[in-house]
Amino acid sequence: MADVPSIKSVETADEYIHVRFRDPDVFDTIRTPDWAANAARDISEGAEVRTGKRSGSDDWEIQSVLIKKQAGKEKARDEAKEIAEKIES
Repeated sequence: MADVPSIKSVETADEYIHVRFRDPDVFDTIRTPDWAANAARDISEGAEVRTGKRSGSDDWEIQSVLIKKQAGKEKARDEAKEIAEKIES
């Protein structure tokens, strides 16, 4: 995976706050792998990580991090950034 990008948007929907790092439209495939969720849960219980793969690439990049809505937007931003840094390192 590449360097940690900056946060593009933070949106609340259903049970999660979606912290978007990359536009989902740039990916051919998006998945929510268990290994990434396991890494994320050490920082934020119930968090999920969506990763994307671009056409012609074998690399998976973080597209967004989903944090439980109860955290609030500011805490969700901080936790998502920490999760992205942990996964990318």
